[in-house]
Amino acid sequence: MLRDVVDRRSVAVKAEADSWRAAVELSGELLVAAEVVEERYGPAMVRTVEELGPYVAVAPGVAIPHARPEDGVLKVGISLAVLQNPVEFGSEENDPVDLLFGFASPDKDSHVDTIRDLVSFIQNSENLEALRAAETADEALRILKKDE
Repeated sequence: MLRDVVDRRSVAVKAEADSWRAAVELSGELLVAAEVVEERYGPAMVRTVEELGPYVAVAPGVAIPHARPEDGVLKVGISLAVLQNPVEFGSEENDPVDLLFGFASPDKDSHVDTIRDLVSFIQNSENLEALRAAETADEALRILKKDE
């Protein structure tokens, strides 16, 4: 469940980022703050987008930046950055992005339930609008952790 893999330290609301790189770096910094990943994970997230393109922009306004387990993942976790101003990833279908769910998994199996729950959460437009309207990180955290 999402409530088990996100905590207050990994949520930022009204965050500032002037590019997709800055937004992805912020997502990584939030995962570091929550002790989910090592500091090298954020730069690896940026490299992944540079190498593979904007596939992390998974839905209109939503991106799930991530890197590989060997890039410094300590445990399964999610960060949330709600951007003050959206950024462009270069995705025709899903730009601009203002909600970033940074994602980390220590192996190829332990994240399956978490990804399923996250996709279900993202598919509900009411959840996304509530996050966009959140005034504080605590409010956004409550939205993420509500009964799934």
